[in-house]
Amino acid sequence: QAMTFHFSYENVPLLFSGLTINTPGEMAGAFVAVFFLAMFYEGLKIARECLLRKSQVSIRYNSMPVPGPNGTILMETHKTVGQQMLSFPHLLQTVLHIIQVVVSYFLMLIFMTYNGYLCIAVAAGAGTGYFFFSWKKAVVVDITEHCH
Repeated sequence: QAMTFHFSYENVPLLFSGLTINTPGEMAGAFVAVFFLAMFYEGLKIARECLLRKSQVSIRYNSMPVPGPNGTILMETHKTVGQQMLSFPHLLQTVLHIIQVVVSYFLMLIFMTYNGYLCIAVAAGAGTGYFFFSWKKAVVVDITEHCH
């Protein structure tokens, strides 16, 4: 197997020993499949974030005084979010995490074929997936949150 980037469509193994690309049509089909797999991966990442946000339980706010400028006292608030280990949302997150890890390794192994067409499919699918799925991702700025 070549260890440099190449643009071949003959005798290109794809993840499994019986799955070998040998024609331009097979490469086009593989390109489309890999493209959608990479899109699915990006969508899965965003879906897991949304599910986690919706399933967060027992939110607690803890306030404590901290010294401010010129001898003043400021109140600093910290948000603590808990989730139960043996709950359906956590079990669902676990299953989705396993799927995400497997898909990410498949995409990595596909990229490691060094086939230019398949590498482009991974990158283009990931970019397209990010474009379509991440725009809805809410960016929340918590004014009480501080970086230390």
